[in-house]
Amino acid sequence: MKLRQIALAATHLEPIRSNLLTLLGLTSDFADPGVGEFGLHNTVQTIGNTYLEVVAPNRPDTAAGRTLASRGEPLCGYMVLFQVNDFAAFDVRLNQQKLRKVWQINRPEVCAAHVHPKDISGAIVSFDEMRPADEWIWAGPGWRERRARHATSIVGCEVGAVDPDALCRRWAEVLDVVPRKNTLQLDGNTYVSFTEANRDGVQKAIIATPTPDNMNERAAALGLGAVLNFVAEM
Repeated sequence: MKLRQIALAATHLEPIRSNLLTLLGLTSDFADPGVGEFGLHNTVQTIGNTYLEVVAPNRPDTAAGRTLASRGEPLCGYMVLFQVNDFAAFDVRLNQQKLRKVWQINRPEVCAAHVHPKDISGAIVSFDEMRPADEWIWAGPGWRERRARHATSIVGCEVGAVDPDALCRRWAEVLDVVPRKNTLQLDGNTYVSFTEANRDGVQKAIIATPTPDNMNERAAALGLGAVLNFVAEM
């Protein structure tokens, strides 16, 4: 299992979308029409073989809108998407744990499900099997030609929690990963870490770059420092 995509929720898509394009060194992105089903519009931006998404409500009463209202912020963490090798086998585990699915799809190119956030806490979590495994249909056609120039990969996700130990154990149970010091180390050198906060929720996407100090300064200037943390490439 590896971390492939993090989604943020925003009250308004612009200027977040444009600021991210500038920050990451992108000339184009992908707007997924499929998120209209959830009352959203979005941008998906490619960073290496990982993806940063921002969704924004375009109608009342959406899950993203409720998340924004509960957090009291115009931009916050929303979803974490993990790639699994065999969804059917992993689905047995989800069912054994009686995890509710708020959305599921089974097509020749993808099989995936979103787990109810109240059953895992901290985020809507998606488990996705791609066929072939090196694809990622949520990034749209031609995503390899739209890679960021200023960053190389999303390497981690920071999740805030009232009780980081307990939430880490819960995610470890669902993901079938052994926790180490409130961190879940995944395939592809990706990870999820848990830190103390006044509420459960995704805090930041951790992104590798050759110039972390410069990127963190620029992110702060663009109003993105609260949700993005740039680190040196390993």
